[in-house]
Amino acid sequence: MTLIAVGRMKAGPEQELAARYLTRLRKSGAPLGLDFAGVVELTESRAADADARKADEAARILAALPDKAALMVLDETGKTPNSDEFALRLAALRDEPVRDLGIVIGGPDGLSPSLRSQASSIIALGRMTWPHQLARILVAEQLYRATTILAGHPYHRR
Repeated sequence: MTLIAVGRMKAGPEQELAARYLTRLRKSGAPLGLDFAGVVELTESRAADADARKADEAARILAALPDKAALMVLDETGKTPNSDEFALRLAALRDEPVRDLGIVIGGPDGLSPSLRSQASSIIALGRMTWPHQLARILVAEQLYRATTILAGHPYHRR
């Protein structure tokens, strides 16, 4: 799994918290076949209008994906799974004949429709809009939580 994010995390408590969950993910995911390859940060596009920015960012997101990777995007138009459903979706993707998964957090303008149409999963973090740094923390925590659910670890209490 590779987390691809448009925008950079600034040093501080948000970056530290995201890093803590991603470190936990590396340790808990590997035994389950959910290896975490890392984070790819892409700079926000400087194109003149929102559509051009989204197109530019989509091209760079696709270029950052490993060959033949499945694509999961975070977008307000997506489904809002609970943590168990999210874990099962990750397990299903792991069990498909696809080796890599790119999980995408878009920029301030969102994601291009063409990129969304290529996604095997479109996930929403709820109906509210979240700042980039909080979205990254939420995704990192849910990825870690998913591995604990799949492992039967007590971190996720039902």
